[in-house]
Formats: sequence, structure tokens, C-alpha cells
Amino acid sequence: MSTTTAGYVFIAAMIVALIAVYKPLGDYIYRVVTREKHRAPERFVYKLVGVKADTEQTWGGYARSVLAFSALSIFFLYGLQRLQEHLPWSNGMAEVPAALSWNTAVSFTTNTNWQAYSGESTMGHLVQMAGLAVQNFVSAAVGVAVAIVLVRGFARKLTDRLGNFWVDLTRITIWVLLPIAIVGAVVLIIGGAVQNLTAETVTQAGQHITGGPVASQEVIKELGTNGGGFYNANSAHPFENPTSWTNFFEIFLILCVPFALTRTFGRMVGDKRQGLAIAGVMAVIALASVLLVVGFENAADGTVPTAIGAAMEGREVRFGTPNSSFFAAATTLTSTGAVDSFHDSYSAWGGGVLTLNMLLGEVAPGGVGAGLYGMLVLAVITVFVAGLMVGRTPEYLGKKIGAREIKLASMYFLTTPALVLIGLAASISVPDNLTSMQDKGTHGLSEMLYAFASASNNNGSAFAGFSANTDWFNTALGLCMFFGRFLPIIFVLALAGSLAKQKATPASEGTFPTHKPLFVGMVVFTTLILVALTFLPVLALGPVAEGLF
Repeated sequence: MSTTTAGYVFIAAMIVALIAVYKPLGDYIYRVVTREKHRAPERFVYKLVGVKADTEQTWGGYARSVLAFSALSIFFLYGLQRLQEHLPWSNGMAEVPAALSWNTAVSFTTNTNWQAYSGESTMGHLVQMAGLAVQNFVSAAVGVAVAIVLVRGFARKLTDRLGNFWVDLTRITIWVLLPIAIVGAVVLIIGGAVQNLTAETVTQAGQHITGGPVASQEVIKELGTNGGGFYNANSAHPFENPTSWTNFFEIFLILCVPFALTRTFGRMVGDKRQGLAIAGVMAVIALASVLLVVGFENAADGTVPTAIGAAMEGREVRFGTPNSSFFAAATTLTSTGAVDSFHDSYSAWGGGVLTLNMLLGEVAPGGVGAGLYGMLVLAVITVFVAGLMVGRTPEYLGKKIGAREIKLASMYFLTTPALVLIGLAASISVPDNLTSMQDKGTHGLSEMLYAFASASNNNGSAFAGFSANTDWFNTALGLCMFFGRFLPIIFVLALAGSLAKQKATPASEGTFPTHKPLFVGMVVFTTLILVALTFLPVLALGPVAEGLF
């Protein structure tokens, strides 16, 4: 079997695996987030933090809870890094510089996990375990909680109550993320991933090998669509991702929960077909992206790539070009940011598709939770456009899409382009920042565009030829991560509050059916057109120009 054929078999097997868990995992999450009874571990947490679990919140109260929890998380993680050299299990690491501590604290709290440092030479075990790994769990849980609130907005009527943030956060962490992470860590350890606190050679001859609690962080890094690696080489490192089958397993972890959440959505709104329609939109975009990246990398120009049949520079031999390309597409289609290959080594067109994946808003299937609420916002915009075309008041799932709803959806969509384009323009205008580029031409622009797209969309991967560990970029990218996470969350929660107050509008003969292929195609078309119109100029100056010339 040729490498290319094996790669397509790999993709087909992944599709089968995701289909297999779609229903059971989606139904399980549905039961977790809709259960009325509080279990003993939950009650312990509620008592510990002083939460009245049976009291539901308005969208404003929910938003304040999200922001307060995230602010405390940033403060705690920042302090942990600054005090590192005085803490146990620091491995002799010094305190992390202030600008880098800020950047990392914001990065992990916002589910971005952008790393402007080498993990094995910067962070001790305590910071990795008590700081970064903890945020991998709770930042992912925050994303799912916000998505569930938006779904409640569609499902409920004539109320301003949308649930309790602390209850949602606790349940999602304890009953969804933690059990899968425990099983997944065991699987990775069996596959050869490292899980220890110290490491020595067999002869104990004094050679230092950087070990650590790798497998436990690796699994939640993928499952929570986080992406921050224990090692600088991330998932290309054999201690994080030892074999081809662990590579398959890690991609599966990245994709399983975001796709399954569409099933949860269908169950909560009382129409499973609606969940399948949203899953269909995600699948169409995702499959097109994967096939494009694999195709571009297999057909890369050049004497050596042509001779061996694919571009292998910057790729792990263990995985090969197709599997690495699949991983790259999956990590940029979600907000994961993990890498098992060097994205800066990709062809201009392949790298351009990876950048476009993030600029789409990472909705196919997107980050854990964030992909679902992003796709639902795009569905709202789609039905609004459809309503304008036929002269009918737009409706989605029985809720009218009026001026307030479309304004909130528009502000959600415009947040990322504003952050990416303003941040990119401001950075390029400072001459000293050009030294961060590996190339001052079109590829250099692509590198910086990728960095701001990654930060503003809370992805975290990078064209690693771009040197981001400067005070300017640590601060600027940190601000993009912060506003790119919390402004959209506020708009989504406000949209949920507006929808929940409405009464349900019965379907009529003129109602646009949102569970059929026509709707799926319109949402795909709307997503691509909106991004193309917004980012085409800068894409033309970067990846497109690089590919053509």
C-alpha cells in the first residue's frame, strides 16, 4: 500500500470512529448537562466555593461568573510562573519573565495555549501540573458551558434564566472531561508516552532526560482542544506522541467532543435532525480542508518532494505527509494548536489552507464548545440572509431573528477580523518587529498573519519560523487572545438571553426548514463568503502571492 493510499485509509478510519461515538458521547453529554439531581462530588465542590446550585442565572450573571473565574485563573497562573523558582518540583527553573508570564497565563486561560517558550526548559513540573494542565480542563469546560447556554436560549421560552455557570463548569469537568482524560492517559502510556517525575538512563550514568507528567497533560491538551505541549516539539515529540496509532488517537481526541456536541444540541432543542444538520456543515468544511491540505502537501513542488512523492521536510517520518497533514488540518479546524509537524515548512497553498481554517472561526468542528456556538451564530446569520431574500421575518428553531439578535451575531463575527487585521497592521508598522520574521517577503507576512489568526481565534499553533517571544508580541498576542475569547463569549451569552425571553413561534408553510441539505449548503456558503470578503486582501498578499510566485 502506498503512503498516499494509507493516508486516505487513515482518514476513512477516522470518519468511521467519529461516527461510532457521535450518538453515545453526544447523548452522554446531554444527560450530564440536563440532569436535575446533584451528585455527591458536585455538592462537595458547591459547598467548597459557596455556590447555590439550584439558583439559575441571567445571561449577565452568567457572563460575570465566567469573567470572574477567568480573571482569577489568569492571576493564579501568572503568580505561579513568577514564583516558580521558590516552588517545589521547579526542576531548577527560574521565574518566568513578566511579559511571558502574562502571555502564558492569558493563553492557557483562554483555551489558546500559545507557547512563546520551550516547555521543557522553562516550566517546572508543578507549574505544568497545577497551572497549565488544570487550565486545560477548566478552560475547555468554560467553552462547553457557554455553548450549552446558547442552546438553552433556543430551547427555553419566556424566561431570563439560563442555568448556573458553576454547576455547568463542575459537571462538565468532573463527568465529561476527567473520565475521558483518565482513560486516554492510560492509552497513551500503553502507547509509549512518558508519565513520571524523574527520568534516568538505564546505566544511571548521569545523562539528563527531561521527563515529566506528559501523558496526563497530552490527553487533555487534545481532548480539550487546548494544544500546549509539554515539549517544544509538541506532538511531534516521541514522548508525547510515540507511534502512528497514538497519532490517530490524538486526532480522534481533538475531534470527538466538538462533533458529539451537535448531537447534544439536537437533543436539547428536541429535534435531532437540527444537530445532524450542524454536524453536516462542520463535516463538509472539515473534509474539504483535510483533502486540500493532504493534496497540496502530496503534490508539493521541488526536486526532492517530487522524487519521494510528497513534502517531508518538517514532518515526522513516523507519521508521513498524509497523516501529518490530517493532524495539521484538524488542529487548525479546531482551537487546538497542537502540532505533529512544522507548519512553517508547509507549501504556500497548504499553509494558506491552515490559516484559512482559523480565519473561518474554527467552526468545523471548532474548539470544544466554541465550535458549536460559533456555528450556531453563523446559522443565525444564514437564516437572516435567507429571510431577507424572501421578504419574511427570519426564524431559527422557532425563535425570531430580529435587530437585537443580528446585531449581537454581527459583533460576534466582526471581533476576530478586527483583532487580526488591526494587530497585524500595528505590528508591521513597527520596524523592529520585522526582525521576528524569518522572511521579509510574502512568507514573512504569512508568518505574522498566521500568528495573529492563531491568537485571535484562540488556536495557539504557529508558523514556528516566526519569533514571537518579544515584549511586543507577548503583549499584543496576549491582548488578542484575551479579547478574542471573552468578547465573543459575552455576545453569545447576550444572544442566548435575548432568545430565551421569546416565545416559541410555531412552524408554518413559509418556515425555512433548517434540517435539510439546502440549509447545510447555505451555511457552508455563508461561512466561506463572509471570510473570503473579509480576509481576501491580506490572504492575497501572503499565502496566495507566495503560492503563485
